[in-house]
Amino acid sequence: MSRRNEPVYLDHQATTPLDERVLEAMLPYLREEFGNAASRTHVYGWRAEAAVESARERLAEMLGARDPSEIVFTSGATESNNLALLGLADASAHPASGPSARRSVVTVATEHPSVLDPCRALARRGHPVDFLEVDPLGRIPPEAMSRALRDDTLCVSVMAANNEIGVVHPIREIAALCRERGVLLHCDGAQAVGKLELSVEGDGIDLLSVSGHKLYGPKGVGLLVVRKHGKSRPRLEPRQYGGGHEGGLRSGTLPVASIVGLARALELCLAERESETVRLAALRDRLFAELAAALPGRVILNGDPQARLPGNLNVSFEGVDGDRLLADLRGIAVSSGSACSSALPEPSPVLLALGRSPALARASLRFGLGRSTTPQHVTVAVESVVAAMARQSPVA
Repeated sequence: MSRRNEPVYLDHQATTPLDERVLEAMLPYLREEFGNAASRTHVYGWRAEAAVESARERLAEMLGARDPSEIVFTSGATESNNLALLGLADASAHPASGPSARRSVVTVATEHPSVLDPCRALARRGHPVDFLEVDPLGRIPPEAMSRALRDDTLCVSVMAANNEIGVVHPIREIAALCRERGVLLHCDGAQAVGKLELSVEGDGIDLLSVSGHKLYGPKGVGLLVVRKHGKSRPRLEPRQYGGGHEGGLRSGTLPVASIVGLARALELCLAERESETVRLAALRDRLFAELAAALPGRVILNGDPQARLPGNLNVSFEGVDGDRLLADLRGIAVSSGSACSSALPEPSPVLLALGRSPALARASLRFGLGRSTTPQHVTVAVESVVAAMARQSPVA
């Protein structure tokens, strides 16, 4: 809940507040159960290890993984994305892979920077990388994906749901294309897990990235599911060494309390997903309708109106200075794009990829509705935007 005189929080795509029920589950491991899960010579370590393995088992089941050993704990989706993409590429470059090893990567121009930047790094190293364009609604044309797959394609990386415009991609259909060509599929599930139905086995995902703080869980913890195919799983070269934790893929002392919190957070999201989806979609649609009615002809929806996250609304406003609009908003906390790119002065690359002009891309707001959002918050948001628009002189 918001403190008195603080703005209404409507930026749940950037991060979510820690749920009190999650904190309750974590507290014992922040206090009396402080052991290191790798200390296997005494009871403190045994209890910590038991808590981690219980969380691993529950997370594997909830994410549709067949084996708990497929869960690799990380610091969050950014690390998971880097481990998946750079780890696959480095393993493919190993001499044992042979001269005919797959080396090319396919991704999408609207991916999160934690996917795009590793892909650009791979391109600089000589790996062929295709950055697929999207249509004006932010969707991936199926034929473009099919054409991009080559005999040497190592993996495809596609997010399940876009962090800026909320567009949901057809992961199962993309997975089928990959499977036909023997290509691995990596999916950044940071925005989708807990909000949409997503299953490693059911959807055919080979590597899935998850972040705790998008799920009303703690910051600084996440995971990468590395799906097994029979008894083997995709070969990854670790990004850090020292101790051989997490099956040798991610060394470092495990944050036991945060891992416990991550599992509890996902349990709560899945238990409440159906009702929360209906509630948030209704609030989102009301927000857009009231903005459009109050500002006729000046509100443009960004992204597919149907295939999108229930709590996401991204709109551009005609005839205003975007920087002034964001700075002049009073009473609400929103963003104009990805939190990981907010320090950059350029307009959103995602909105430019939809065909928006730089001026419209700058004059955009992302409303991220979440567990604490109420109808009154929607009213406050509309009033705040309308008042901010009224204080501006029209921009040609």
